[in-house]
Amino acid sequence: MAGHGGPAASSAAQTQSKQIQAKIVKTMILVSLLYIVVWTPGFIHFLFSFLHTRVMIGEAGYYVILVVGYLYICANPFIYATNFDPVKSVLVRLIPWKRNTQPHESMEMG
Repeated sequence: MAGHGGPAASSAAQTQSKQIQAKIVKTMILVSLLYIVVWTPGFIHFLFSFLHTRVMIGEAGYYVILVVGYLYICANPFIYATNFDPVKSVLVRLIPWKRNTQPHESMEMG
């Protein structure tokens, strides 16, 4: 019976489980929306070129679309990493302006 924590422990575990599930769903929505926003111009460009329409973006526009799409591939691991708490704490410690420093004493002019 030592393994059973009673109703309070069960409620706390369910709350934590629901919070984790909500965080996962939010992460997946963010990743999916970013994918749609980033790759849609490329798919539209491909569709227009496939249909032989007169709307053409040009070579420079095509490469911009491609680079933005590949930036998504690079950003995707960082999205997951920043939503994972141990990785987030390490990343926050790497940022120099986020470190906890002692406040300087202010001098009053009298």
